[in-house]
Amino acid sequence: MKRSIKILLLFLVLATAFSSCSTKVDLYAGYKDIPVVYGLIDVTQDTNYVKIIRAFSGSDDASINAEEVAMIPDSNNYPGKLDVRFYEYRCRETGSSYSPTGRVIVLDTITIHSKVPGSFYYPDQKVYYTTERFNADEQEGHSRYKYKYRLEIVKGNDTISSETSLVGGDGFRITTINVDFVPTSEAQSKITFFSAANAYLYEISMEFNYKEKHPHQDTICKKVEWSLGTYHYNELHCTEYSTSKQYDLPYNHATLFNLLSSRIGGDTLNVTRIIGDFNIKIAAGGNELYNYIQVNEPSSSFAQNVSDYTNIAGGYGVLSSRINISKKVNLSANTITTLIDKSGWGFKQDLGK
Repeated sequence: MKRSIKILLLFLVLATAFSSCSTKVDLYAGYKDIPVVYGLIDVTQDTNYVKIIRAFSGSDDASINAEEVAMIPDSNNYPGKLDVRFYEYRCRETGSSYSPTGRVIVLDTITIHSKVPGSFYYPDQKVYYTTERFNADEQEGHSRYKYKYRLEIVKGNDTISSETSLVGGDGFRITTINVDFVPTSEAQSKITFFSAANAYLYEISMEFNYKEKHPHQDTICKKVEWSLGTYHYNELHCTEYSTSKQYDLPYNHATLFNLLSSRIGGDTLNVTRIIGDFNIKIAAGGNELYNYIQVNEPSSSFAQNVSDYTNIAGGYGVLSSRINISKKVNLSANTITTLIDKSGWGFKQDLGK
């Protein structure tokens, strides 16, 4: 009899956001609870979280309604607190093997009380967390080190494990200074940035902020934002320097004006709009996250069949790393002039900035 698995996926954002090992789990064996682990470690955050829940299996004759089970906390969570730890390893950037530093990060449990209504029980969510610092790379004297972390979860007589290098480092930065936009132009310019340590995946986006004021109404903060796409680092043009790599990605000059035209429409009567900040945002993800997204097709449902990829030994899910950076850049003088002169839009500069 063919058995099916109903996996409760709390962090579906992993499949749309953005391998140390690839492990197949026999989910068609006799019933047992199957650990499901999700963690995206961010070296810039004060607190990092790991979600550890259970998978549920059933047969064609005794199926499980995953939608109903997902609303029951006791059916998702392991009782009490599991022993969950990160072990730290490092090696010289020149390529020597990793060695343990002796540092152990023990995770505690916390209940998050702010989950919005959805497919899973709410508003409370049980997660494992730590406020200890993680490293992507580090300079020590004349040597530079890179780090990786091994996660171990002890559940009775079983140990579930995974490991990942962390994305980040001091070198990850946006180098673009200004951006240029022209209506109806097919010309292009480039976004440039230096690579993040251990990053395989980059998602680049732009954001234009402005304020809008109608007569006798409060001022409203508005923005238009758009994604330039998600790319493996091999898909980006790269300039290599002695100790770093700089990537660049083209963007179309007409994009900003096209988005504003759609957003503003015919709302041009007695309205004042103040030009605000323009931001470039880049999210970088690790190799395990890239593999997870590539192998596991995104789904709009939290009830999924067996995944073809997991780097959780003895369970299911993914442990990886990500980091987000943002930089405020200047709009070119030509772009500002064109915005102000654009008939009916009412754009002005904020001279108080």
